[in-house]
Amino acid sequence: MQSLWMLFASFMFAVMGVCVKLASEQFSTSEIVMYRGVVGVTVLFCLIRLRGGSLRTALPFAHLWRGVVGVVALWLWFYAIARLPLATAMTLNYMAPIWMAAFLLGAGWWHARQHVEWPLIAAIAMSFVGVTLLLRPVFDSQLLAPALIALASSVLSALAYLQVRKLGLAGEPEYRVVFYFSVTNLAAGILGNFLFSEAGQVVWHPINTSHGALLLLGIGICATSAQMAMTRAYRLGKTLVVANLQYSGIIFSSIWGVLIFGDVFSWHSWAGIGVILVSGSAATFYNTRNTERGKAIASTDPIASEV
Repeated sequence: MQSLWMLFASFMFAVMGVCVKLASEQFSTSEIVMYRGVVGVTVLFCLIRLRGGSLRTALPFAHLWRGVVGVVALWLWFYAIARLPLATAMTLNYMAPIWMAAFLLGAGWWHARQHVEWPLIAAIAMSFVGVTLLLRPVFDSQLLAPALIALASSVLSALAYLQVRKLGLAGEPEYRVVFYFSVTNLAAGILGNFLFSEAGQVVWHPINTSHGALLLLGIGICATSAQMAMTRAYRLGKTLVVANLQYSGIIFSSIWGVLIFGDVFSWHSWAGIGVILVSGSAATFYNTRNTERGKAIASTDPIASEV
């Protein structure tokens, strides 16, 4: 039953995507990242104080590295969401488990292991077939660059997830990891607005409508609650069930995209989404159930055999 927290997390991430896409009509990507950090820091600080938690950490540089990689991934993802159909941007971001599987294969090759994980190779290969199908309509439009940016975001997300896992193994509680990530969002959003100013003129779009305020608040609340729910699901639920339930986010975002934004997909796109969903689930299943590291830590490890 605890695994269903991931279903809630996936739903909230999809709602966050809707809010990001709508908010992008009024605010820059830098501002959205900044406000996402403002809400996250405020909510988490209050919760930590109420529960008597501590923000003191012995791993500041590990948090900094996680924050930098994570915020760049988030930035690229938000940029892609604003310009791509919602389901396309979300699906490409869900390539992160595939990249982690690829990292696993690369590590095995580097350490000269003789055993070849053919099922894992097949799952990775199929996922890239899915990417090709999903991106085929994009090649005929002006959306290739945002699509590649979304794909790059998934690579960085995979690296960020690995760092989150290492922080967890080092004993860092989830609220502290999410809090410092939100702090990085806030700082990066402010800095980014100066760095990406137009003709040296920094522009801060005012929050002069309740609609805009609610969208920004929704982004922060959805992102923070989704991260906490996802962490809880991995901590208390069955890893294999949880890891596969995360792909429900693709389904949620597809529904939102059709209902709210009127997205229309060709059969290539739907086939690509389906192939990525199936291959990602297969890679997760194999990592968790069939690799030695996966078997050893399947009850606790959200990323199974990433290192």
